[in-house]
Amino acid sequence: MSQSSDLSDPGVSIATTAIGRKTRKTGTAVTRLDLVEAVYRRVGLSRAESARLVEFVLQEIADWLGRGETVKLSAFGSFVVRSKGPRSGRNPKTGVEVPIGPRRVMVFKPSAVLIERLQELSGVDEG
Repeated sequence: MSQSSDLSDPGVSIATTAIGRKTRKTGTAVTRLDLVEAVYRRVGLSRAESARLVEFVLQEIADWLGRGETVKLSAFGSFVVRSKGPRSGRNPKTGVEVPIGPRRVMVFKPSAVLIERLQELSGVDEG
């Protein structure tokens, strides 16, 4: 899998990389199918193997988050599960106050490396 080294190449634009179609439109959502196609093209697995790999990785991440564990992906970010306590909210249509029960939410915290890369890709100068 010598091709995997170019996956972290900062010169590859996420929005303009051709995955799944002749060209992807920027601003459209990346789907599972797009991820499968990217693995297929870059890693050299068959489409079926690529689909199984993507599904396995996503399922593992979902399982860990479901157990309340933090998922940290180096140079990408962390998926953190937080517990939120009960609070009162307001129905925006009627203005009536309604209770909101306790719940768990998932938060994504991008790494400094990802933030820097996004700034470079967007052409925004930091500071």
